[in-house]
Amino acid sequence: MSTTAPVITPAPANTRGRVILASLIGTSIEFYDFYVYATAAVLVFPALFFTNEDPTTALLSSFAVFGVAFIARPVGSILFGHFGDRIGRKGTLVGSLLTM
Repeated sequence: MSTTAPVITPAPANTRGRVILASLIGTSIEFYDFYVYATAAVLVFPALFFTNEDPTTALLSSFAVFGVAFIARPVGSILFGHFGDRIGRKGTLVGSLLTM
């Protein structure tokens, strides 16, 4: 009776670095719209959308709209995550893309 030793394949040496790089790139792409909106909220939106208000109120109003997005994103992920579990991910993805 002979025994054979199991073959162990070593993990790639740079797995952790690749994961960190991929998550950094993914997060940067995901939050790019927030970066652009934050810059525009300071420089452009107070004068463009809130012209009848004083500059401080206009700036705070544009930041309030920016804050609504930070509240809406987790609420939407909870809501669409629930629907994804119930009716399927494909239909939920299409529905979320249509609401954007």
